[in-house]
Amino acid sequence: METPESIVARLVSLTAELGDPRNDYAILGEGNTSARIDGESFYVKASGAEMRSADASSFTRVSFRKILAFLDGGPATDDGVGKALLDAKLDAGSNSKKPSVETFIHAIALTLGRAAFVGHTHPVAVNAVLCSAKAREAFGGRLFPDEIVVCGPAYAFVPYTDPGLPLAIKVRGAIEDHLRAHGEPPRVILMQNHGMIALGSSPGQVLMITAMMVKTARIIAGAYAMGGPAFLAVESVNRIHTRPDELHRRKVLADKG
Repeated sequence: METPESIVARLVSLTAELGDPRNDYAILGEGNTSARIDGESFYVKASGAEMRSADASSFTRVSFRKILAFLDGGPATDDGVGKALLDAKLDAGSNSKKPSVETFIHAIALTLGRAAFVGHTHPVAVNAVLCSAKAREAFGGRLFPDEIVVCGPAYAFVPYTDPGLPLAIKVRGAIEDHLRAHGEPPRVILMQNHGMIALGSSPGQVLMITAMMVKTARIIAGAYAMGGPAFLAVESVNRIHTRPDELHRRKVLADKG
């Protein structure tokens, strides 16, 4: 059975890997990560902490109940959001370590999105597509089998929204739409002009999803250079997504890390 200490150790490793400059996923204070501890609380990266140099002190423990309740409280000022983030902390001691402004998104991804670990990054290859005029179209279909196995049959797409509480509300709606359409939460949430979120059952799955999305974005860019993407038929996507051998491979991959 995992302990809070073992969970944060795995989260530190995940965060440092996502923040490794060689991956080109995030620089400086970009990006954030989280992990569910239990039904009541989760760890999330503190605001401003660099992913590449993450250690246990880079994270703060936060209450699901308080964060999710604030989401349903209606419009809020920037000061109100900041106070809510500090009030939701469960760590003993100083309030100087403020949870990331994207804590609301992480709370949703770890509950409604059924993830155990979450990685939010700004990969250059992915953002090159998300910041283009064809962002929604470009990610509107699946291109190759491994993309489906690792990242799922469809992505949740969120048009550009002010980061923080407004974006979290839009993300919640996108996950709800995905659940209705596909009967399962998305493994990837794409945020226009912003970045991506990988939802995984393990740190290893978050890393694999992020890496596969970078590969996918590069293929998309190359496909447009050659006349445009040739998306797989819906029937082919569904076949790959439900094939017994691919289900087994997906489970093996998800269990890593």
